[in-house]
Amino acid sequence: MTNLDSMRLLVTGGAGFIGSNFSRYWVERHPHDAVVVLDLLTYAGNRPNITDLEPPVVFEQGDIADFENNERLLREHRVDVVVNFAAESHNSLAVIEPGRFFRTNVLGTQALLEACRLVGVDRFHHISTCEVYGDLALDTAEVFTETSPYRPRTPYNASKAGADHAVRAYQETYGLATTITNCANNYGPYQFPEKIIPLFTTNALDDQPLPLYESTQNRREWIHALDHCSAIEAVLERGQSGETYHVGTGVERSIEEIADAVLAELGKPSSLKKIVPDRPGHDRRYVLDWSKIRRELGWQPAIDFERGLSETVAWYAERRSWWEPLRERAPVVEDTAWPVLR
Repeated sequence: MTNLDSMRLLVTGGAGFIGSNFSRYWVERHPHDAVVVLDLLTYAGNRPNITDLEPPVVFEQGDIADFENNERLLREHRVDVVVNFAAESHNSLAVIEPGRFFRTNVLGTQALLEACRLVGVDRFHHISTCEVYGDLALDTAEVFTETSPYRPRTPYNASKAGADHAVRAYQETYGLATTITNCANNYGPYQFPEKIIPLFTTNALDDQPLPLYESTQNRREWIHALDHCSAIEAVLERGQSGETYHVGTGVERSIEEIADAVLAELGKPSSLKKIVPDRPGHDRRYVLDWSKIRRELGWQPAIDFERGLSETVAWYAERRSWWEPLRERAPVVEDTAWPVLR
């Protein structure tokens, strides 16, 4: 691993939700490091997320599936570490356009890995998801561990699983130093308003219906994006090459509990809740065993969910000028998409 006192990072997908939070987190905590953000600026990539960081952050627009550009950037900026957030991540859109997910998430990750191999970067850190393991029954105490089998149930989940396999293959075959983190559902500032918490918040602010899937008791484990960033920092600083670390909190909430919490924060009526058809392959529950990162790296989350949710709702309520223009980019309308497929 390179000297963390003067590291040069390439953050892919760094104008998106978690990537922009990570870029912000890193430059604040590591002011002597150089950070380059690579982002294609698809509908969910948003340049204003990071413009206040430029400089010191350097922005490069590009596609991780473009091998030649990847290699150029790695050499030109003398990158030591790649942190790969770049991915298509909208589960519902993946049902409608699966090809774009496999192209970016699998082939794009492989093109980035190959460039890193040829250039000789010190570490490739890959951001994965709890969803590669499939789902869990609502009435079980079972959780996913780092050795759980991969059983993805949707095109998005499968594309992320394929990317994970490519990362491990480059470690085993070529000796490229890699690490992977599988994370719980993130929430926080700068999240595109297609996702459940900003969607519910922005709709409620305008007294529009909150679309809840029919399986309203399906649950997710929740983590604030800044806690996720601190976990990645711990892995880059103290994690072992070739290892996978789960990043979780143990905090579970159902879809309906999230809707009720958002409505309560904004003082809006429960009548805004609207039931819509489940998307195909809608997973029931994800929960991660994150004892390994706690035990080996000393990491644990710091942001209480109730406080974090309250602050997140307030962030959107105060920044209409940020999210309102993004609404028009949303590629899927949940309450109309699935009858067409069926």
